[in-house]
Amino acid sequence: MASSPKTSMHQLETTLLKAIHAAGDILAKNINATKRISQKGAIDIVTHVDHASEKAIIKIISKNFPDHSILAEESGAQDGHDYKWVIDPLDGTINFAHSFPMSTVSIAVEHQGKIILGGVLDPFRKELFLGRRGRGATLNGKRIHVSKIAQMEKSLLCTGFPYDQRQHSDFYLKFFKNFLIRSQAVRRCGSAAMDLCNLACGRFDGFWELKLNPWDTAAAFLIVEEAGGTVTDFAGNPYSIYKKEILASNGKLHKEMLGIMKL
Repeated sequence: MASSPKTSMHQLETTLLKAIHAAGDILAKNINATKRISQKGAIDIVTHVDHASEKAIIKIISKNFPDHSILAEESGAQDGHDYKWVIDPLDGTINFAHSFPMSTVSIAVEHQGKIILGGVLDPFRKELFLGRRGRGATLNGKRIHVSKIAQMEKSLLCTGFPYDQRQHSDFYLKFFKNFLIRSQAVRRCGSAAMDLCNLACGRFDGFWELKLNPWDTAAAFLIVEEAGGTVTDFAGNPYSIYKKEILASNGKLHKEMLGIMKL
């Protein structure tokens, strides 16, 4: 693989910030506009704003790092480099299509198979979450930490449902019910990246979901870990963005959540 010994974290972060704000501006300007919507599946859609946001991000990254690999939701993968940018130009497309302002832009940098930098921007509340490997996580420049809730009955959890929810609703609702009857409440907001960031700053205490893609969690799972949280698969194994299961928590609830997953 090609390598870039001169690439610094500062250069990566500067490019990420420029790209994420450019994309965020596109989302903010179009949230209440008429959307051009295409179907990718029965309930899986894409808007013209997804494409415009992704194009803006890739243009900025390619200008600064023309040889870096890119994995993006709408345009697929360009491999061959030990630095890879993992991009979700609009996480929460269904929300956005309905002008419900609960969507994010997510950009992560993977170096030799490990996520080292991640940013998630909520352009509507103007909240920017950043995670830097080994250097903590921030919200608008201030350090964040996961909650200290240690009792499941006092916890606020969140989740999402895969796009095949109509075919496997009973299976997904089994997990939902098991957590619902043991927690204080469960929320379903429609953006996995936002859910994980809300966990990272203590608004949620736990999160689970199935069949997510790498771009859905690449930035946010690093932010959770750097905020002191725990992220695994449903069996408690180390999480990978290329897996189809994610269980995240403040750490204090993780063992109990793993047990509930097996019920």
